[in-house]
Amino acid sequence: MTPDRFDDFADVTNPNRRADACWCLSHRLGAREIEELGAGDREQAMRRLCERADPPGVVAYLDGEPVGWCNIGARADIPRLVHSRVIRPIDDVPVWSIVCVVVRAGHRRQGVTTPLIQGAVDYASSRGAPAVEAYPVEPEGRMDTTMAFVGTRPMFEKAGFRVVGATDALASRMPRIVMRRTL
Repeated sequence: MTPDRFDDFADVTNPNRRADACWCLSHRLGAREIEELGAGDREQAMRRLCERADPPGVVAYLDGEPVGWCNIGARADIPRLVHSRVIRPIDDVPVWSIVCVVVRAGHRRQGVTTPLIQGAVDYASSRGAPAVEAYPVEPEGRMDTTMAFVGTRPMFEKAGFRVVGATDALASRMPRIVMRRTL
């Protein structure tokens, strides 16, 4: 996601442009960094992240319309993962991590997720990542959409990931697992 695609990202993740929305920053920046990058404005802080050499994710398009977002980056650059006591590294491989997968309302269950995740993997690979990890859940049925951003085991299996570990983290009261795709 480059600065010129910012509005496409926002159309997927925050179409009403609510200032207090996540803006997909919760894993990447604390309040102090949001203040430094965006003068306290979450949208502006995310815009600044998009200007970096390794922007924070990829946007998926369907017939030219932005329909998906995947937040991905080097685990070492995602402070919430670096300092996590519940999603610990399973080894010393400098993985890239997927922390959020969103498909825009009205486009779910239309085959967007697998190419979106593949695009994220391709992006990580183009930046030299040796592997990509995700930390999804294994729901028995439908899950609460407020926590669906973590993804599910089947969606990552379709994209070539395999289970490599467990976490102590929960999403919608379900345990999160570690899935990895070696590149």
